[in-house]
Amino acid sequence: MKADQYKIMVVDDERDIARALEFLLTREGYEVVTTHNGLDALKKIETNDFDLVITDLKMEGIDGMELIDRALVISPNLIMVMMTAFASVESAVTAMKKGASDYIVKPFINEDVKMTVRRLLEHKKVLMENIVLRQQLSQKFSSREFVGGSPQIQKVFEVLEKVIPTRSNILILGESGTGKGVIAEIVHANSQRKDKPFIAINCSAIPENLLESELFGYRKGAFTGAASDKKGLITMADQGTLFLDEIGDMPMALQAKVLKVLETGEVQPLGDTKSFFVDIRIIAATNKQLEEQIEKGLFREDLYYRLNVIEVTVPPLRERKEDIAVLALHFVEKFSRENSKKVSDISDEALEVLNSYSWPGNIRELRNVMERAVVLANSKCIGLSELAVKIRDQRSMRGAQTLKDRLEYYEEKIIRDSLRMHDGNKEAVARELGVDLATLYRKIKKLGIAES
Repeated sequence: MKADQYKIMVVDDERDIARALEFLLTREGYEVVTTHNGLDALKKIETNDFDLVITDLKMEGIDGMELIDRALVISPNLIMVMMTAFASVESAVTAMKKGASDYIVKPFINEDVKMTVRRLLEHKKVLMENIVLRQQLSQKFSSREFVGGSPQIQKVFEVLEKVIPTRSNILILGESGTGKGVIAEIVHANSQRKDKPFIAINCSAIPENLLESELFGYRKGAFTGAASDKKGLITMADQGTLFLDEIGDMPMALQAKVLKVLETGEVQPLGDTKSFFVDIRIIAATNKQLEEQIEKGLFREDLYYRLNVIEVTVPPLRERKEDIAVLALHFVEKFSRENSKKVSDISDEALEVLNSYSWPGNIRELRNVMERAVVLANSKCIGLSELAVKIRDQRSMRGAQTLKDRLEYYEEKIIRDSLRMHDGNKEAVARELGVDLATLYRKIKKLGIAES
């Protein structure tokens, strides 16, 4: 998106500063509107579609803090940047908690202003693209739980489009936590069986002696403790879909019985002499290499070919880096809504850390990390401090190959440790580290450390 497509408003009662910012940002290609009081700014926000507003803190009538409050009611997606003198930096941090996306310290440095505006607008562009992508996928697959735009995941969607309308069985392969169960639900919810049962069972979570009775059901008296008839999950899934998660852990003896159901369409409860016909579509999933299991004698080859009519391989999260931000923002939205919080964004520094992490637990791990971050967040934007320590610390030596990377890592660690030691007293931290307070504030801002 070109810079001149963005519309910016500058609000400052000091006309020289407003003109200087107008000149600076216009030269960058933005459309810039200036005003000198908060009430006039609110009127303009009501009648114009601004992308970003830079407002001074101290103004007569409506000050910058109140302007942020009222402007975000009118336009919740508006980017608000607070401009304040150094002595009022604490007020700017408070403004960020109220909804401002960033702040600029006066007297400002031109390059800092340009970089801040460019970064915030680029971030907004990514957010809007992610929202559109989620809406498209939601309309396409009737699901908001499996999103992404990477080439790898687009290939998965292409296969799903072809297989969903059929009756074919599906085998979903992928590491734990990649979203295999969600894909199974997507297939069912968009198939001709969508109004019929979707029955799921995790074959690795149920003891071997109970798994058979859960799947096939039993008649009263079939074994000790069978006090009444019990319908099995296979029968419950009649006309619908049966999802066998972690099929690679199913005992060999039980595999033979499942194979018979696939071959004949008949199911026989334990203790019964009669069989019943069922019409089910089976979706199986596993994080194991079934070919290796077959070679080891742990999985039936004939069952494998019956299940593997259509194979869908879900890539691990580390191989679809483009989707991390999309998923993280999706989870922020989800958990903000569930916890009645107003968290809606992730700082650039936090996104950088999320993107550089290897995610051994895949989407499930990312989901847990973002839920924790939303719960701990004190502002609308998640920063580094809300991320789990192991997520933050992983960037220490992984990827920190250059001297600059390593110095930045240790600088961040030292500042965080000092802030913790001094209970957030920045004056004491600045004295201990031998830097002036303005420098410390700039580094805290760069690191995305949330203020308490």
